[in-house]
Amino acid sequence: MSTAIVIPARFASVRLPGKPLLRETGKYLIEHVHERAKEVRNADRVLIATDDNRIYDAVCSFGGEAIMTRADHASGTDRIAEVAAGLPTTDLFVNLQGDEPQFDPRAIERLIDLMTDGVASMATLATPIRDRATYENPNCVKVVGSDDGRALYFSRSPIPFVRDGEPDFASGRFLLHLGVYSYRRDALLRMANSPPHPLEQFEKLEQLRMLAAGGTIRLDTVPEAHRGVDTPADYAAFVASWRDQTRRVAA
Repeated sequence: MSTAIVIPARFASVRLPGKPLLRETGKYLIEHVHERAKEVRNADRVLIATDDNRIYDAVCSFGGEAIMTRADHASGTDRIAEVAAGLPTTDLFVNLQGDEPQFDPRAIERLIDLMTDGVASMATLATPIRDRATYENPNCVKVVGSDDGRALYFSRSPIPFVRDGEPDFASGRFLLHLGVYSYRRDALLRMANSPPHPLEQFEKLEQLRMLAAGGTIRLDTVPEAHRGVDTPADYAAFVASWRDQTRRVAA
């Protein structure tokens, strides 16, 4: 199957404006993400989808492939769908966040492999929840999976809810959803052209649109999540980590 990794990149950000173009390491933040994406061995193409000429020019300057998209998309999925509509010979699309420069390329490879059964509409990843604060935090999306590797439901509420006793976080049954997806092209276009489902509107989770329509979302777990860059403090931590790693490699 032909596979493209698409990285949505917007200039506007409430907490960190111009995030993709931050460059304290000597490389744009979006360039770091692009370099990691190029390490994914079972992807044929890496594209950066943006609505901003500054980002487009930056991507071209480091040799990446950028595509201009409309500015009125409500979500990254809609932006990916616009790209997919123009690539009819590509079978699978991976939606990779443009603010996670330390993600594991092997996890993305697994995400692509989950789609080879020919059944799933989408695939996504999760990691075990290890503390109550994450379990109860509505900003941390939880997912419940079946024994055969399907996502059953996503929620901002604590799920599965433990009625009697305390949640056993060592059991591996309590999962934090990671916001990365692979889509079959036809399923992605159907999803983008369908109206939001009430469950999606309640939870503000667009993947529920696929489940509510009867689609199958494959689910796999990875040992840990790499922290994204959402705030100036996050970016400072990434720069410090990158510099430390660069020094260790040079030594």
